[in-house]
Amino acid sequence: MNVNAPARQDPPPRERLTRPRWRVRRYTTGQRVNHWIIALTFVMLALSGLALFHPAFFWLTHLFGGGPWTRILHPFIGVLMFVCFFVFALRMMGDNKLVKADRQWLGRMGDVLNNREDRLPEVGKYNAGQKLLFYALIVSMIMLLLTGIVMWREYFSFYFPIWLIRLASLLHAFFAFVLICAIIVHIYAAIWVKGSVGAMVRGTVSPGWAWKHHRAWFRQAPKEPVRK
Repeated sequence: MNVNAPARQDPPPRERLTRPRWRVRRYTTGQRVNHWIIALTFVMLALSGLALFHPAFFWLTHLFGGGPWTRILHPFIGVLMFVCFFVFALRMMGDNKLVKADRQWLGRMGDVLNNREDRLPEVGKYNAGQKLLFYALIVSMIMLLLTGIVMWREYFSFYFPIWLIRLASLLHAFFAFVLICAIIVHIYAAIWVKGSVGAMVRGTVSPGWAWKHHRAWFRQAPKEPVRK
């Protein structure tokens, strides 16, 4: 034993905080699986919908086995996505209620865009922007389902007059555009806030991430030890 060796010292408090021995549970396994099913079905619907929307995108039908199969599969995939999203939305509804702090958050958009989170009110599990996006997705999903049923020739369209089918076609395209834009914003925000994508992959976030971005939620969020 080397008696001249310096005694081992514990890392300073700041270093211990940057390397926590525990994580914060943000999403359950079921929520993550459901989320990725929704993501996959959304991509399939966007591609097949574009293929049916305009002849310039008809080549996308080859991804689904040709034009007839694209027309057959598109509405069934849409129903699957709606059901998965409906279950997901029900579980998330309680965390997406708008409160007074959300109005304050929206009123300080300059600080939001410049990442000055220390000037913002404490945020729960989701901030006001995420909540508004959540409701935009709900409205878009419901409208896409309703208009899709009116347009579904094999099973339902013969119940409706032609003018309503044409109107449904226009509204379906409009809300599909809104949904695509909303998802683009969602993806951009997830990439912009480092650690958000990892939360939906692993289900947990670091305490530092939770404290910085969702401090009010962090105070009550369940903690669990890191598995080595």
